[in-house]
Amino acid sequence: MIALLALVLGVVAGLLLGPTAPGWLDPYLPVAVVAAVDAALGAARSVVEREFDDREFVVSFLSNVVIAVLLVLLGDLIGYGGALATAVVVVFGLRIFATATALRRALIGR
Repeated sequence: MIALLALVLGVVAGLLLGPTAPGWLDPYLPVAVVAAVDAALGAARSVVEREFDDREFVVSFLSNVVIAVLLVLLGDLIGYGGALATAVVVVFGLRIFATATALRRALIGR
């Protein structure tokens, strides 16, 4: 219940305050968000399958985001930032759809 209240308060504060990110973060935010969504869907799947481990979720969440951002940073350093960002989004996008399919099957029972 506390987590849900904190989520609602965070969304309301974000909508009212309208924070902006610094421009240098622009190439990294999309891949960080996609990586975080992948970890969150994996956690939802684990909850449905009764295998959720909070430590595993935190490590998965942080490692997904850090690895995705580091790949894009590496791409920027060698001159292929856009290509590596696209690759990261595609890979995590495929994982998101695979996890969503597994989650749907677990919920439906097929």
